Amino acid sequence: MRVNARFEGAAEKQVEYLATTLDTSVSEVLRLSVDKLYTSLRSENSRKLRFMGKHIGKCDSGRTDLSVNYKAEIGKILAKKFKPKT
Repeated sequence: MRVNARFEGAAEKQVEYLATTLDTSVSEVLRLSVDKLYTSLRSENSRKLRFMGKHIGKCDSGRTDLSVNYKAEIGKILAKKFKPKT
């Protein structure tokens, strides 16, 4: 994928500093940065899912249609929560 990006001010100085310090190209700095951010977010989301995993499906609401009708149910909850004040 080809990407064109404009860096100005502090961001430009940061990218230049990283390229100089790492003795590499701006493209490589951007590749490394994307990889680091991607890895960090994936790791963070994995931790959240691991924590939530033990709770998913543990409630016994007796409802069997929530996987199909969850949007409508969320809509009802939000409408109730943000009901206009009269």
